[in-house]
This record gives sequence, C-alpha cells and structure tokens, in this order.
Amino acid sequence: HVQLVESGGGSVQAGDSLRLSCKYSGDYCIAWFRQAPGKEREAVAQIDSAGGAIYYVDSVKDRFTISQDNTKATVYLQMNNLKPEDTARYYCATRRWGWCSSTPNRVDFVGWGQGTQVTVS
Repeated sequence: HVQLVESGGGSVQAGDSLRLSCKYSGDYCIAWFRQAPGKEREAVAQIDSAGGAIYYVDSVKDRFTISQDNTKATVYLQMNNLKPEDTARYYCATRRWGWCSSTPNRVDFVGWGQGTQVTVS
C-alpha cells in the first residue's frame, strides 16, 4: 500500500480553524486518526471514494468536516472551533480492503504517514 502524506497542521488558539490534507492514490476508504501523548490512536473521521461512508467521532461532530477532491487526489479534514482537547498528532490512512465499514477500526488501516501535529492552546 502506498504511504499517504498528511499536511496542514499547526499551532492555533482555541476557537480557530485548520484544514488538514491527505494525498492518496486509487480507490479508497480513508480515515483520519489522531493520537495525543499517552492516549490510544482514535478514529476521527472517515470517507470513501464516492463521498459516502461518512463517520465522525462524537467529540468532533458539528465541528469537523471530512471531504474529498478527487481531481487533486486529496481528502481534507476541515476543523473548526478547535479545542485544547483536539491537540494531537493527526494521521490519515487507507483501509486495506478499499471499502469502508460503518466504524473505522485502526487495525484495518494501512499506509500510515508521518502525521501532522495540531496544537490548540
């Protein structure tokens, strides 16, 4: 599997916005995960190549939006009204079978990149 490439993180104030980008290739089920120090890596959002199978973890609903631009082979995570508890390293990955389940499970995903750091103060 091709390694995905994340970008767009940064250090912001609470209430600010950031947009993360994930470059991919081929048909996909792509999910954004995040991992804070001392915590497990958790799924944040998911989308498939048709723009379906949308998933959000409860803590980001109504604040984060996952979207795609297939002409640019990019999946985005628009993060609004950021909170200090959103501070984490964010990763995108693709599900090994290319199609999404209803809830992303970390062990099913491959192609992990280096991640991009989001710090909210």
